Amino acid sequence: MTASNTLRGKRITGQARSQMAADLKRQYEKGASIRVLAQATDRSYGFIHQVLRESGVVLRGRGGDVRRKISVS
Repeated sequence: MTASNTLRGKRITGQARSQMAADLKRQYEKGASIRVLAQATDRSYGFIHQVLRESGVVLRGRGGDVRRKISVS
């Protein structure tokens, strides 16, 4: 079992959630999709969506540029 599997589904609160939110916001604003972020963090689409909304991110419309690949660093 990998470390990401042991954390999957566990609540993230406090400073850890704030840090994750800041990282997700930065990556999303650079062009990463919610689906890419969900896969990279081993979290659900809904979780990522909620954290981004809590962070005040203005979400992009559906169906962005499907030709462009974004890598998450």
